[in-house]
Amino acid sequence: MGLSGSIVLAADDPAVLAAFYAALLEVEATPGLGPSHWRVPWPAGGQLEIYVPSRTRPQPHQGGRLALCLQQSSEGRDAMTVLTAWLEVAEHLGADQAEPPRQEPFGVEAWLLDPEGNRLLLLVS
Repeated sequence: MGLSGSIVLAADDPAVLAAFYAALLEVEATPGLGPSHWRVPWPAGGQLEIYVPSRTRPQPHQGGRLALCLQQSSEGRDAMTVLTAWLEVAEHLGADQAEPPRQEPFGVEAWLLDPEGNRLLLLVS
């Protein structure tokens, strides 16, 4: 069985959101199956699929506890310094900080909202 997986985000402006994630991940976004569909390679494999929802079956904006999480290793550097630099890049690209960075037992983290309001966790261990 040839299974594959992807992460799907509905977006009002998929090109803008794809550009945000591509820049943050330092990869290239590519056009998807149509003009309102974009793909961004995901670090763990698969794709982040970003599209405009069907107008006949729209998807409402949803809250909830699901979030994208991007992780990187501090590689011997101060983890908070690495996170702060990464956070500055994300904010420059259009993210909003939802909670300030904080130390956790597993590393340092910062919660953001991407340019479309989706929850995003940056984690440095």
